[in-house]
Amino acid sequence: MTSNVTRRSLITTGAAALALCAAPLPALALTEARARALVDQVVSDINSVIATGRPLSQMISDFERIFSRYADVDIIARSALGADASRASAAQLRAFTETFRGYVARKYGKRFNEFIGGRIEVQGVREVKSWHEVKSLVYLRGESPFEVSFLVSDRSGKDLFFDMIIEGISLRLSERTEIGAMLDNRNGDIDALIADLKRAG
Repeated sequence: MTSNVTRRSLITTGAAALALCAAPLPALALTEARARALVDQVVSDINSVIATGRPLSQMISDFERIFSRYADVDIIARSALGADASRASAAQLRAFTETFRGYVARKYGKRFNEFIGGRIEVQGVREVKSWHEVKSLVYLRGESPFEVSFLVSDRSGKDLFFDMIIEGISLRLSERTEIGAMLDNRNGDIDALIADLKRAG
């Protein structure tokens, strides 16, 4: 169980990893080629960061930029907030989204040293309803390869991934459970949650 949790934490770093504002694209349906191209670029950027061997703080910053560029932060953050997103003000949603992005980068980036010497390889892509699943394999030193799937959509007007499935576990749903518990511990106070997330991770 500990090994699985470690793996999930490690790979989510790569994601882990999201530009929030994008001009709408022409009404062209997302294709397998476009979905794969997005994940190919995500993987290329992650592998490049892994290869630098730079200090951990710098690599975490790199992962936050990757997350900001390629992930649908708005969707992931709102999903993490769950039903409470409907009662949050516009200002609170903006603040939570910004804070959540940094929180995810720090949370998973701290495990990044264990990623050094590993790699990610894209394996294939398939269409699922209105989005595409792009499967990849993660190779870490001393570990058997394990599967990570990126779920890609263009519903925000740009090709972005809105979830990662790490050995069958959804990043988006896992964060919803964790953020929900944190919010419960603060008696539903969204502002207190945002303040604490700035220091967490």
